[in-house]
Amino acid sequence: MKRVITYGTFDLLHYGHINLLRRARALGDYLIVALSTEEFNWREKQKKCYFTYEQRKELLESIRYVDLVIPEENWEQKRRDVKLYQADIMVMGDDWKGKFDFLEEEGCEVVYLPRTPEISTTQIKKDLHK
Repeated sequence: MKRVITYGTFDLLHYGHINLLRRARALGDYLIVALSTEEFNWREKQKKCYFTYEQRKELLESIRYVDLVIPEENWEQKRRDVKLYQADIMVMGDDWKGKFDFLEEEGCEVVYLPRTPEISTTQIKKDLHK
């Protein structure tokens, strides 16, 4: 079984998120999503989520491409997660290109997928604020 892991906030879930999850799952047999906690988002990214961690987790768990949702609590946990969940592939959006190549030292292939260009949570928040 080939295991894939990805990370993200997935706030204001939209079709760009679904595209990423669908393409990530297509790379393997089992998709693990490490979902950023509210504390991590605020402490490390200065981002406030609209939906709580539990609400975002429930949304992700209802998507057929997602097999398991775990909390992302810090930047450093990726190496541990790859080992713990025996991930074969780590998938991220191409805006992170090169940032996680160190996971290949753990025997985990790193794939950066192109983002859906016309949609982003940041843009949705800006549009709603207008």
